[in-house]
Amino acid sequence: MTTKSVLYTKALAKHVDSGMARLEILKGIDLNISEGESLAIIGRSGSGKTTLLSILAGLDLASTGEVVLMDKKLSTLTEDGRAALRSEHIGFVFQSFQLVPTMTALENVMLPLDLSGDKHSRKRAMEWLEKVGLADRAKHYPRQLSGGEQQRVAIARAFVTHPRLLFADEPTGNLDVHTGAMIMDLLFNFNKEENTTLVLVTHDTSLAKRCDRALTLIEGLLSAA
Repeated sequence: MTTKSVLYTKALAKHVDSGMARLEILKGIDLNISEGESLAIIGRSGSGKTTLLSILAGLDLASTGEVVLMDKKLSTLTEDGRAALRSEHIGFVFQSFQLVPTMTALENVMLPLDLSGDKHSRKRAMEWLEKVGLADRAKHYPRQLSGGEQQRVAIARAFVTHPRLLFADEPTGNLDVHTGAMIMDLLFNFNKEENTTLVLVTHDTSLAKRCDRALTLIEGLLSAA
């Protein structure tokens, strides 16, 4: 049985021109990610991991090459078109949580549902807060939550739309070891339950080993970890 590809790139490159110099961030990357797969992209700080993730998600554009996400060539879509594709199919978990500070935990989880016009957003968001063990913190604002609690809210927000693809960018980077391990257990458990394709960007090789496959980004090139 052939496994469907949800994301692939062809000769993907990213460079930035600065005066007389050109900085090559990514160099001719070919990548194919299958539906339901978990992939870790490992690299040191400054290696271009976040740039690569941003391009894969259509948040940034490649200098050359092609990204095909959910059978759509990102280069052919407008910014609004790429945003609509993300809204329908993609979830995000960031190192810095990216919660809206003026919204409660519940409102943060409701946000992507409200943006898509879901009339049952409150009920569905509350169900996911219960899944991450934060039903009793629903009315708290991000500033009233610990780092681990904020990341659990972020995970609930990421999964509440049942995304086909989840991007996680250093999700334990701002957490202590114990809290980070708990967060990753949640992430991998939900990923399996929801049959979501996971792309995990990390510098932590122990996290990478929990994925089906791991690639290392060095000097703009991807290779087997």
